[in-house]
Amino acid sequence: MEYIKTKFYDDVDRICPLNEYPRPQMTRENWQNLNGEFLYAIGNSLDVAPTVFNDKILVPFAIESQLSGVCKQLKPTEILWYSKTFTVNEKIKNDRILLHFGAVDWKCKVYVNGTLVGEHVGGYVPFALDITDALKAGENELRVAVYDPTDEGWQQRGKQTLESHGFWYTATSGIWQTVWMEGVAASYIKNVKLLPDIDTDSLKVDLDIVGSADKITAEILDGEKVILAQEIQASDVIKLSDYECWSPENPKLYDLRITLSLNGNAVDTVVSYFGMRKYSIRKVNGIPRLCLNNEPYFHNGLLDQGYWCDGGMTPPTDEAMIYDIAKMKELGFNMLRKHIKVEPARWYYHCDRLGMLVWQDMVSGGKPVSQWIAGVLPNLSIDIKDNKYKAFSREKPEWREDFRRELFEVIDSLYNTVSICCWVPFNEGWGQFDAYEIGHAVKRYDPSRHVDHASGWHDQHGPEFRSIHRYIVPVTMPGRKEGRPFVLSEFGGYSRIINGHVWNKKKSFGYIMFTSEKALSKAYKVLFKTQIIPLIKKGLCATVYTQVSDVEFEVNGILTYDRKLVKLDESMLKEINAQMRY
Repeated sequence: MEYIKTKFYDDVDRICPLNEYPRPQMTRENWQNLNGEFLYAIGNSLDVAPTVFNDKILVPFAIESQLSGVCKQLKPTEILWYSKTFTVNEKIKNDRILLHFGAVDWKCKVYVNGTLVGEHVGGYVPFALDITDALKAGENELRVAVYDPTDEGWQQRGKQTLESHGFWYTATSGIWQTVWMEGVAASYIKNVKLLPDIDTDSLKVDLDIVGSADKITAEILDGEKVILAQEIQASDVIKLSDYECWSPENPKLYDLRITLSLNGNAVDTVVSYFGMRKYSIRKVNGIPRLCLNNEPYFHNGLLDQGYWCDGGMTPPTDEAMIYDIAKMKELGFNMLRKHIKVEPARWYYHCDRLGMLVWQDMVSGGKPVSQWIAGVLPNLSIDIKDNKYKAFSREKPEWREDFRRELFEVIDSLYNTVSICCWVPFNEGWGQFDAYEIGHAVKRYDPSRHVDHASGWHDQHGPEFRSIHRYIVPVTMPGRKEGRPFVLSEFGGYSRIINGHVWNKKKSFGYIMFTSEKALSKAYKVLFKTQIIPLIKKGLCATVYTQVSDVEFEVNGILTYDRKLVKLDESMLKEINAQMRY
C-alpha cells in the first residue's frame, strides 16, 4: 500500500480542521466548533467506558484514515470511545445548548459529564442533542461510544469493507463529520423546509418550531439588499417577482432570513438560502426529455465517489471539496452523481453556489448479493423481480425497514439543496427490494425531483428513468420503447496508472487500461464521438461517466486519487463536453 496524500494534506488545520460553518442551509450567528484533538480508546461496551484514554485522534477524520493520526482498522468486535473536554463559549450561552454531529458511523451513544444525553443509529445523516441539563459551569467532558460492524453487519454502509479490494474501499468508522454546538432560546426554529415553484412564482416555507412565538418575519435578500420583507405563518407561501432562475449556467441564490419573536422580542434568527428552479420531464418531438426550468436540458455528468486518499470519506479541507466540483465544471460537466455516499452539508452548498447538478444515491446496505444476481444476469440483460428478498440479501423485515427509515432521513436532511435534481434509491441490485414501490414512495414524498428507482439493472419499471450501465460492451439504445427517459447512469471507466499517484500499483483495477495521456484521451474521444453523442438525438437524456477521481484500487478517474494530476487532455474534454447537449 502506498500512503499517498492529497495536495490539500498540508493545509489541514491540525488545531480545528474543517472550521467553516457546517450547516449552510440554516445558519446562526454564534456557534462553537469542537473538531480537533480528542482522546480515544478501544472498549467492548457502548455503556461502560474504558478506564484509560491515552491515545489521540484528530476529529472529524475516521480512525482508519491517515489524517486521523491513527490509521487503524476498527474491528466489528470493538467499540470506539472518544473523549474531549470543552468549555461552552460565552457567545453561544443561551437557554439551551444543542450538540450537533454531521455524521457518525454507525451506532453511537453520547455522554456529557457521565450522563447519557442521547443515541443515534445510521452512519450518513446529521443529528442533534439537547445537552443543557447535563452541562456544568466551566469544563465539561464529552464522550462518544461507537459500534460499526462494517460489512459484517446488514446496515447501510455503501462501499465500505474490512478488506478493501477492487471497487470496495477502506471502512470509515466513528465520527467522520464536524462536531459542533450552538445556543438557542427556549423558543427556536428547529428546521426550515423550502420548496421553490417557478410556475407560480412562489416559495413554500415550512418551519418546525420548538416552543411558542407570536410573530414570524421573513426577509429575502439578493446579496446585501433586502428585496422582500413580510410576516409569515409557520407554514406559508411567499410570492416572488423579478427573480432569476437557478441553473448551472446561472447559479443564482437568494438568502432567506427568518426571525422568531415572542412578546415583541426577537428570540431566534436563522438564515437559509434558495434557488428558483424546476426539474421536470416532457416529450420533445415524441421523445421524453429531462427539463430544467421547463426547457430541455441534457445532464452531462460524472460518477463521484467522494473518497480521499488521506481523509477517507472526509474531505481534508473545504477547498478540497470546492476543487473537485469547480474542476469538473471547468472541464465542461454539469452534473455529479454522488455515488453510494452522503457528503457533508457544505459539499452541497458548493454545488448550489458554483452551479453543479447532483444526482443523490442512497447508501447501499445488506449482505453481499450473489454474483449471479449482481453480475451474470445483468450482463445477459435479464432483470428479475426484487421481491425475492433472500436473493437480494434483504430477507429480514427489520433490515428493509431500516433502509426505508434512513432513505427518508437522507431526503429530509438534503431537501433544501438547490442542486439535487434526482434521488437514486438503489444501484446495481445492491440490497435492492421493492424498488417499484419505494421509487413511487420517494416521488410522492418529493415530487419536485426526478427518481431513478433502480440504477443499472433489475429494472422494475418504476419511476422515472430507463437507467442502464455499460462497461466494455458498446452502448446502445434500449431495445424496448417506453415513455421513460433513457439515461446512461454509468459507463466508461477508462483507466490509467500514473506512478507515484496510485493507492496500490500491483492491485490497481480498471475496465480498460491505457498507458499514456495520449492513448487514454484518444479512446475517450472515440467512445463519445462514436457511441454517446449520436444517441442524444435518438433519446439519450443523461450520461454518468466513471469517474471524477481514482479511488483506492480503481484507477479510472479523470483525476488521480491525490488530486494532483488530470489524467486526460483537458482541451479534449472541453471539446467533447461542448457537444453534450440536445
